[in-house]
Amino acid sequence: MNAAMTEKLVRFQQPEKAMPYLNGLDEARVAGLFGLEPGEYRDLRAGFTQQARNAAEELLADAELAAQVDRLPFTPGSKVLALGESSTADRLSWFEILRELLALRRPGDAITLINAAVSGCTTTQALTTLPRLGYERPDWVLCQLGANDAQRLGAARTRLVSATETARNLLLLRDRTLELTSARWVWLTPTAVDEARAATFPHFANAGIVWATADMAETASLLADQPEPMVDALSVTEPLPGAELHLDDGVHLTIDGQLAVVVEVVATLAQLS
Repeated sequence: MNAAMTEKLVRFQQPEKAMPYLNGLDEARVAGLFGLEPGEYRDLRAGFTQQARNAAEELLADAELAAQVDRLPFTPGSKVLALGESSTADRLSWFEILRELLALRRPGDAITLINAAVSGCTTTQALTTLPRLGYERPDWVLCQLGANDAQRLGAARTRLVSATETARNLLLLRDRTLELTSARWVWLTPTAVDEARAATFPHFANAGIVWATADMAETASLLADQPEPMVDALSVTEPLPGAELHLDDGVHLTIDGQLAVVVEVVATLAQLS
């Protein structure tokens, strides 16, 4: 495996979260899964953290955005938990940049951010996280799920999880969480797909996997009909000429794509204060 592939895997994959039943893989074992020494793995992780911090510092140079961070409705000592898939599990995700924004701008508020997202997670699999939600008892849940459900398989282009089942799972996840906790719930739509890139990405082509923004828009429409606040991550990640918002697979976001999402997250949540 080359260095670029290893870096991408470490960025998006966190085996200790995908396999919690192993009671916590230690750093040496996780590093070994990537063919790395513990120090090499630690350095890669630190590099991603620094990139997220640098991105947050650049955003805070904008006085309007800095003021919006000040108005985010998270009270001192509150706990904010993110549910999601690779778009959130990404070590350079909107949630990790949000973590750095709060650390830089509101360090005295001691707000705890828990990234419970797991790369590759479907809404069906996400339902298994309900016991953790009851245990963590977050004050806020930011949920961005549904993209993996919408991958289409084979010549028939059948969805991995049907749109009807996706809707059932998302609403059940919300309803059960609100029964277990007093958390405030916020939806994030799935992000858009660069369909041209996704269509030519070798892994997807070999596996017969197809992705379409229209499927993400269907989930976004469902979320827009719900009473909770919704962050429109779909519109801000539409592929545009000259904008490098997606990686070569057309599904995962570049850090510029993640920046577009976190700006929308901050603007939307600041209005709730």
